[in-house]
Amino acid sequence: MYCDGCFGKVESGYCTLCGKKVAQPLDENQLQEHLSSLQSALYIEHIGIAVKDLVAAAAHFTRLLGTPPYKAEIVESEGVKTLFFRVGQTKIELLVATSSDSPIARFIERRGEGIHHIAIAAASAQGAYEYVKRLGVRLLNEAPKQGADGKWIFFLHPKDVHGVLMEFCSDLQN
Repeated sequence: MYCDGCFGKVESGYCTLCGKKVAQPLDENQLQEHLSSLQSALYIEHIGIAVKDLVAAAAHFTRLLGTPPYKAEIVESEGVKTLFFRVGQTKIELLVATSSDSPIARFIERRGEGIHHIAIAAASAQGAYEYVKRLGVRLLNEAPKQGADGKWIFFLHPKDVHGVLMEFCSDLQN
C-alpha cells in the first residue's frame, strides 16, 4: 500500500516516507494510475540561466561548452530573449530580459544572475499539468502555454518545490 500524498510505502497506517497517517492508502493499481497520468517525466529538458548581458554570456558559454548556441528566440509574452546550447540530451537556456518589468528582470534584480529554472520534459504538458494540479501543487500558469524552442510549458510555484522554479514542457505537437 502507498501514501496518497507522496507515494511512499504505508506500514501500520503511516507513510514511511512523509510520516503522515494514511486513512485510505493506494493499492499498486491506483499508484500506477496516478503515476501514468503524469505521462512520464522523461528527463531534464533544460536548465534556464538568467543573465544580464546575452552577448557576453553567449561568448562565455560557447568557450566553456566548446559549442556555439543552436538557436536564439524572443518570447514576447515573457519579455525575454533566449539562447540555447545543447549539452547531450539536455540544453542550457540563457535568458535575458527584453523589458524592465519582465520576470527575468525582476529575478536578476532580486537574486542576480544564475539558475532561474529547471525544465522537465514530459510526454504531454497537458497531462503533466493535470497530474500536478491534482497533487495540490500551486501552479504559476492557468494552463500550459506556448514557450520557447517549440514547447508547451507551465511552471510550478517554487514554494511548493523546495525553492526551485520548475517548468514542465513538451513539444507543441503533443
